[in-house]
Amino acid sequence: MKRHPLAWTFGLSLVPAAWASEPLELESTVVSASALAKKPHEMTTPAEVLEGDALILRREATLGETLEGLPGVRSASFGAGVGRPLIRGQQGARVKMLSDGVDTLDASSVSPDHAVSSEPLLAERIEVLKGPATLLYGGGAIGGVVNTIDKKVPTTVPEKGYEGELELRANSVANEGSGVFGITAGSGNLAVRVEGVKRQADDYEIHGSPSKQDGSYNDTDTFSLGASYIGERGYLGAAYSEQNNRYGLLGHQHAECHLDGPAAWHCGDEHEDEHEGEEHDEHAEEGVPYVDLRQYRWDLRGELADPLPGFERARLRVAHSDYRHEEIEGGKVDTRFDNDASDARLELTHQPLFGWHGVLGGQSLRRDFEATGEEAYVPPTLTRNHALFLLEEYTAGAWRYEVGLRHEWQDIEAEGRPDTDHRGTSFSAGAVWSFAPEYSLGFSLSRSQRLPSAEELYADGPHAATRTVELGDPELDEETSHNAELTLRKFAGRTTFSLTLYRNRVDDYIYAADTGRDIGSGYREIEYRQEDALFTGVEGEVRFQASDATAVTLFGDQVRGKLLNGGGDLPRIPAGRLGVRFDHAFASRLDGQLEFYRVDHQHRLADFETKTSGYSMLGANLIHHGTLRHVDYQVYLKGDNLLDEKARDHSSFIKDDVVQPGRNLTLGARMTF
Repeated sequence: MKRHPLAWTFGLSLVPAAWASEPLELESTVVSASALAKKPHEMTTPAEVLEGDALILRREATLGETLEGLPGVRSASFGAGVGRPLIRGQQGARVKMLSDGVDTLDASSVSPDHAVSSEPLLAERIEVLKGPATLLYGGGAIGGVVNTIDKKVPTTVPEKGYEGELELRANSVANEGSGVFGITAGSGNLAVRVEGVKRQADDYEIHGSPSKQDGSYNDTDTFSLGASYIGERGYLGAAYSEQNNRYGLLGHQHAECHLDGPAAWHCGDEHEDEHEGEEHDEHAEEGVPYVDLRQYRWDLRGELADPLPGFERARLRVAHSDYRHEEIEGGKVDTRFDNDASDARLELTHQPLFGWHGVLGGQSLRRDFEATGEEAYVPPTLTRNHALFLLEEYTAGAWRYEVGLRHEWQDIEAEGRPDTDHRGTSFSAGAVWSFAPEYSLGFSLSRSQRLPSAEELYADGPHAATRTVELGDPELDEETSHNAELTLRKFAGRTTFSLTLYRNRVDDYIYAADTGRDIGSGYREIEYRQEDALFTGVEGEVRFQASDATAVTLFGDQVRGKLLNGGGDLPRIPAGRLGVRFDHAFASRLDGQLEFYRVDHQHRLADFETKTSGYSMLGANLIHHGTLRHVDYQVYLKGDNLLDEKARDHSSFIKDDVVQPGRNLTLGARMTF
């Protein structure tokens, strides 16, 4: 009998703790997105925190690429400028993108070719909550949450009056050069923060260099200015940020699409006149279309201890964004997307009451979205979403119990289409059992409701980025997720591990189904449908500290997504992955890492989907720490895809046309003072 590779992960997790000749305590950071200020091993559901050297070495131009190495997390790529995190096979609106607790307020959930506006090079820490995180952040987050923590709003006054960072880096695969700076200065109760990023990257090289992926360039500049008043009981601050991004639209294919009758789209015409043919030739000659993205954002953040009798903390987050991006083809704007949005949330942590300790709060989001031009496949919409939530914990001996409840109201006004109105209720219950020193077992059950998005309800027209005509359905109902998961952890000692099994049944799951109708010019017709679906999977990692200087980690993940009642597999579900990582601390404050993993070929396919070959990835890095005249510095060198593999991302709409970057070397230097 053939054993699945991930079975070995479970086998290694059962190696006796007797391997440890002496206790080894690992650092564990409090997860701010958990609301109850818990460490990862204390939570009922899995969480990952990327910070310090691990973050410095993994940071890339997009969040998806940065988080790709975490178990259960992949990047849904769309070229060098777009890489949205995909968690447990879920992507788009089902994975919530946050900036210190509030929405990124971009248009990345609207289409897979739209970039996430968070800048990894400015992140101090990135937190990933895997599995339904709907109680705190909305019914849409049935896949998980990615929360980027930055420094743009100061929370403390520097002890010596100032502190800062400066970093320069370059890579070989795209001839990329990037620079990062950040300075915080303050005195008394006031602190000011200025930070920014500049990135320029050419088309990247692919397998068999000097071949390049045409149009895969990515130019970005980001700037932020923030200030805070900081007192003994908390702080209140604000920041203004601006991001400009220009990147190629890989896989984009222009076509003349029109209706041949009610709901009968057709793209191209075998009897096109000569003028139309010339117009298509002009599009081909003028290069790959590109996105010109701009976001202006304002943030208000504050925390206060003992705000009211019976409450120990208040936490406020408010953000407003003026977002616009233009898709430019042939030197003119074909389509423009505008997203004027605001998100606000208030959390109140109450003091223990009859042994229960918890957080209650509310959230309100307003999103005014409009697409104009040739690919305005969604009418202008105004979305309002309001919610109340409660999360409570109770500790008794070795057991910690957690229960939560959230209710939200959503209404969407659409120009020229019927308005929609939805309600959703989510609740969960879980427990963590610390059954032995250094061990914990977490179990959770949750029921979550996701309300359909404006795109799923109202889409009606061609979308050149994905080469599809999208058809929405205003009659779509809420989808209801029933998730169960079990997580076994060992969080101290020479052998540590975290292993999770999960099963998520989603009633009335909304998905983009290929109708099988070829409508011409290489376009397919997809329509948003609802059917019951089931997601099952396993993910985890096992780390063995072989000596004080050397550690070995085995990691992997596997997810299966299928429609029930004989409906077959769901589209764009990533294949299983298994890998090994070696860490070694050399002399002279030099640390090194070697990582190898194998991604299986994906043969479980939805209707009209094509297979994706497997591939192997080899990476390595070195980082040196030093101090020069009271300035701490790190110099690092890392290599990615050292085998120069030809890799395709099965979760991408354009995976048959776009190859992932080839062999790459990145050299960087970072100073903190």
